[in-house]
Amino acid sequence: MRIGVFGGSFDPVHLGHLWIAESAIETLGLDQLRWIPTATSPLKQDRQAAADETRVAMLRLALGGADQHIVDDREIRRGDVSYTVDTLAELKAEFPDDDLVLIVGSDLVPTLPKWRRLQDILSLAQLSVFHRGGEPPIDFGGLEQALGASVVGRLKDSLVEVPRIEVSSSEIRQRVAGGKSIRFRVPHAVEMLIKTESLYRRSAEA
Repeated sequence: MRIGVFGGSFDPVHLGHLWIAESAIETLGLDQLRWIPTATSPLKQDRQAAADETRVAMLRLALGGADQHIVDDREIRRGDVSYTVDTLAELKAEFPDDDLVLIVGSDLVPTLPKWRRLQDILSLAQLSVFHRGGEPPIDFGGLEQALGASVVGRLKDSLVEVPRIEVSSSEIRQRVAGGKSIRFRVPHAVEMLIKTESLYRRSAEA
């Protein structure tokens, strides 16, 4: 199989995430996409507003009935700071005969040289970047210096282009905190959970 690995805080998961996931499955020929909510991202510490178990519950609601989409909570169960290389190593041990494809946003490309054991990451999984319509061109300069032109060339060949999506998790948190509607920005079941649990009422940080 070709297994996509899609990590993030998903705080909350929204329709933009779902569009990206479906585009990745189609563009990259994935058999399965594993959504991996982070416990504590090394680059975004102290940013989560909803509890870990609540973020997992929202993902399960959003993805219910979509067989190719798997909610994988290993990083939350592991606890502590989440490093991508550790997650990929675990997945490769579980699926030794399958190809892993790590999917990251174009905004993370400049940070990749700072990731722990980047060379090991690239040996464990193919790297694919998604690029939203309307965003500026991706800056591959730092990555090319760190990894070389051939690696960056392969990365450019596997870009996942997705339509411009005017929605983000931080915007949703801000709208909830301001008493505004989030209808049609998140799946209906996720909207209902946010209302029922009174999530994000006091947390509107970007």
